[in-house]
Amino acid sequence: MPQAKMEDRERLASGYSSNNVPITPPGLEAIYSACRRLYPDQPNPLQVTALVKYWLGGPDPLDYISMYANPGDPDRNIPPHWHYISFGLSDLHGDCRLYELGCSDGPSGFGFELTFRLKREPGESNPPTWPAALMQALARYVFQSAAVASAASVTTENVLCSGDHVSWHTPLDGSESRIQHMLMTEDTQLQPTSSVLGMVNFIQIVGVCGEELKAAQRWNGPGIIELLRCKPSAGGPWLVTDMRRGETIFELDPQLKERVDQGIEQEGSNLSGVSAWCSWDEPGDNDRQSSDGEDDNKENRRDKEEEEAEREERRLSSDAERRTLTDYESEQIKSTLKKGLSNTHLNSRHDSQTQSRKESFDSTVSSEGPTELIRTRSLDTVHLKFNLEAGSLLPLALRGRLKHGRHFTFKGIMNDIAITLVSSSVVGSITDEEHPFAAHGTWLQVLIQDEALDDMLDDLDELSSPDEILCPKTYSWPEKRLCITILPDES
Repeated sequence: MPQAKMEDRERLASGYSSNNVPITPPGLEAIYSACRRLYPDQPNPLQVTALVKYWLGGPDPLDYISMYANPGDPDRNIPPHWHYISFGLSDLHGDCRLYELGCSDGPSGFGFELTFRLKREPGESNPPTWPAALMQALARYVFQSAAVASAASVTTENVLCSGDHVSWHTPLDGSESRIQHMLMTEDTQLQPTSSVLGMVNFIQIVGVCGEELKAAQRWNGPGIIELLRCKPSAGGPWLVTDMRRGETIFELDPQLKERVDQGIEQEGSNLSGVSAWCSWDEPGDNDRQSSDGEDDNKENRRDKEEEEAEREERRLSSDAERRTLTDYESEQIKSTLKKGLSNTHLNSRHDSQTQSRKESFDSTVSSEGPTELIRTRSLDTVHLKFNLEAGSLLPLALRGRLKHGRHFTFKGIMNDIAITLVSSSVVGSITDEEHPFAAHGTWLQVLIQDEALDDMLDDLDELSSPDEILCPKTYSWPEKRLCITILPDES
């Protein structure tokens, strides 16, 4: 056994009395100590407790949620509020009832606990308990996704991290509030703590409106968090959620929309893909027959067959020159198409955590098991088709993703079609400069080289104002052998 692990076990044993009854389990004591430092006058806060603990077969993963009365800071426009703190996403007990025994320099359990700050209503003497139910629901997601990953023998991101966003699509408290989604950030007052069982971070839930969620999706979560901090009525420095808030930060200060646009331009976007109406084809595959029936002529038919044979020969030759698709890449493709890259789900860690390297498919897609190896083929030219709603995201995809060395995927809503736009910097793409269009089954990758980005942006930028677009409309770049058609949403 490594020396560090042996020392951790010895330290763990020191927390037990001589008759093997724990004084206070080390993980639980670490969180209690952090709470006592912050609230020395509240040694016994109100708690919501799971009636049947998760490790005994109960439905709720969190053993406890403590609820503290925080006075706020009137001098900084921070209102009195309730502060909720979870117990259970980290290893509380150190006896392997839920987690394998960790070590002091690694994460304890999932490595974090959830917190939430709710504005206290005048005259309110007891904290509402609905935030505890919300925290339990988020904890269930974490545990369930971990169970799925374990069953599939894959590694995946199950934790909630600062900068993540959660699309909830319903008022957090079940009322008619505009606060229907969540962003995640570090708790302002609770600093990371540690025990012999590992490190614990405190991740605070911040309630936001739909427009603020969309801005976080298009730009990034940390950027919107900082804008919320600047507006006392929208959260202020401690990001206190006010379920009665009736205005978004963009209604409070319209200039903040420009801040978001500037952020996308300078830093890029964290939105890596959407589910959308889209399709693609290779011009010439389906439109070789003319409407006047000239192809019935034998000579034309022979020319057509010769042209098709030459095309297939070029295609086979180019395939032979390309590297063989690895099993891991095949698993990536299956995983990507299966996941759909829908922005209505819990997102993985934001791109700002990996800015030190260029983005790759490996960094955002996990394996879900082996899949059949489908032949990858290169295409001479492609025609992309989007409805207006999806097409309106093309400027964001080019400006906020590809210009920053990233990729963007449109996943078909009604089928398994997927279109991924990639930049030259993306690692793991099946395209290259000689073969800018490559298809693996129904998944098409389109390489947009740096010198073409500005020209395409100039042409497509009008899609940022979709109400002014008359559909159908086709954009064509003959020298790039690429065209894009935008169709009405109702089509």
